[in-house]
Amino acid sequence: MAKVFIAGGSGRVATALIKNLVKAGNEVVAGARHTENIISGQHITAVTLELHAPVDEIVHLMKGCTAVYFVAGSRGQDLLQTDAFGAVKTMQAAELCGIKRYIMLSSMYALQPEKWAHYQALADITDYNIAKFFADNYLIHQTSLDYTIIQPAALTEEQPTGKVTFGAGDDTTNTIDDVAQVLADVLPRPNTIGKVIMMRNGKTPIDTALDQL
Repeated sequence: MAKVFIAGGSGRVATALIKNLVKAGNEVVAGARHTENIISGQHITAVTLELHAPVDEIVHLMKGCTAVYFVAGSRGQDLLQTDAFGAVKTMQAAELCGIKRYIMLSSMYALQPEKWAHYQALADITDYNIAKFFADNYLIHQTSLDYTIIQPAALTEEQPTGKVTFGAGDDTTNTIDDVAQVLADVLPRPNTIGKVIMMRNGKTPIDTALDQL
């Protein structure tokens, strides 16, 4: 299985993602500014990740990994250096390490700014979506990474449904656990490489939805 580096390893999505990745047999290196907030357990290594740091410091943390996730978020407090340029630096570090697989947690319609004003949930996080717009575009157009971009609708802490709808549609919600499951499940699937996957809670089991991409 893979040895996976996670940028933003202490967040809500990351905690669920780490559990899923370990359950699937992967080794996880979880990076965050506050390592005490990273879930502990077998096959999990916590490292201090500072996204304000130079790229070569991030390279050092990623060495030996075979895939990278970016699930970090500043919750609006540090959009340029964390959500936008911090993401770019992890892409640059991955390429310098020779890592090809890169999975980005983004936001619904992040690449389609004309949509933001049509949904209040997106209008409320316009600055965040701007950061993700630039990060997603850099990943697609300025790297040679085998990327998958997951663009969920608004995250909720409700119980997971295990079912999703992919593709454009009315902005609704996703449970955090369902988003984390999709993030984990795209890792071994070659059919998700080079794709932007918009998602929300729906009626199709996650495995089936991913197989149909």
